[in-house]
Amino acid sequence: MDAQSRSAIEQYLSDVGQASRVELKLADLLSGGAIQENWRIDAEFHDGPYRGLQSLVIRTDAPSGVSVSHGRAQEYALLIAAFEAGVTVPQPLWLCEDRSVLGRPFFVMRRVEGTASAHLIARADSRYGGDRRELAERLGREMARIHSIRPPRQDLDFLPLYDEAPARYLIAHARSFLDSYHTPYPALEWGLRWLERHAPPRGEVVLTHRDFRTGNYMVDETGLTAIIDWEFSAWSDPLEDIGWFCARCWRFGQPSLEAGGIGEREDFYRGYETESGRRIDREQVRYWEVMAHVHWAIIAIQQAERHVSGEEQSLLLALTGHIVPKLEWEILNMTEND
Repeated sequence: MDAQSRSAIEQYLSDVGQASRVELKLADLLSGGAIQENWRIDAEFHDGPYRGLQSLVIRTDAPSGVSVSHGRAQEYALLIAAFEAGVTVPQPLWLCEDRSVLGRPFFVMRRVEGTASAHLIARADSRYGGDRRELAERLGREMARIHSIRPPRQDLDFLPLYDEAPARYLIAHARSFLDSYHTPYPALEWGLRWLERHAPPRGEVVLTHRDFRTGNYMVDETGLTAIIDWEFSAWSDPLEDIGWFCARCWRFGQPSLEAGGIGEREDFYRGYETESGRRIDREQVRYWEVMAHVHWAIIAIQQAERHVSGEEQSLLLALTGHIVPKLEWEILNMTEND
């Protein structure tokens, strides 16, 4: 962060924190985050209600993004809704939409300890996450708390409401992208047709995280510390989140651990069912795992396009495009005997 940006942040924090002066002791760009930037900020408030050293995170836009990603004001509203519903999230503090501060909108939240590194968490010998059975069950409980948030919500009125079944709504959006994209993907078209033929009817619609997976929660040595990255959240079928978390593509080298590569599926289910009071339709979860692979493949194509088009030069984005064939193979493998 350059000197001008540091000065602007110090003045902004002084204003919102009701302090005569704020001094940044640390401002480091955190690793990860292909769509957003996260800055660790250690700020010394010289007086006011936040007096003392505060460990914060500033979350702002990356230079480019994907079309389905929410803006920072929307993600801040989602974070507040989750915080109020008892979901373990970093406490949201302030939203800034004044572009004169950093040149783009951002919000400030408290920093939580731990790591979100999926490959580190999923390692069999990892010191992070604590007891894996307890972690899987805890994550099920957290997801159930997210799903306790139901439409309509005035504070979340930026989330589209629709009348059709969530599965058909998602299929239509995926097909619209593939039809307009310059390169054909026959295996994804096959997957979409399979999803269309087996689409479940509309049931309950809830707030879904839509990227609830290992890598988007934080843990320390004892267990869960936060659910993060809410930029894809939407009203949808609750099984969309469950299928996404359990999908093979999000097990990070631990294919036998079907709950996010960190635990047993039934432990995760038990936490969800205990917290929500609703039974998970285990047969229907498989449908949403196929949906997860199609959805992730389309996001990967969009991520790679950001690099290929020259919009944002990034090795991470370029490499993301190379996972699409593996996702296509998994889609064919899951649907071949139907």
